[in-house]
Amino acid sequence: MVKIRLKRMGAKKKPFYRIVVADARTARDGKTIEDIGIYDPTKDPIVFNVDTEAAKKWMGNGAQPTDTVRRLFKNNGVL
Repeated sequence: MVKIRLKRMGAKKKPFYRIVVADARTARDGKTIEDIGIYDPTKDPIVFNVDTEAAKKWMGNGAQPTDTVRRLFKNNGVL
């Protein structure tokens, strides 16, 4: 099963996240299939950039977004 989820990056206490497509069995920060965007909640305003075409393509092919990614997509008009 393929999931669209967040991959944690950055230093201790200063996280930012990449929105990635990955196999559900891999580790959170492990090997990914494709990077499709970034999410940085520490900036003001919050940075959210995603390739909507790639996200829709992967969801059309059966990739399931995690709950957090689904909420981000709904709040930013991707879904």
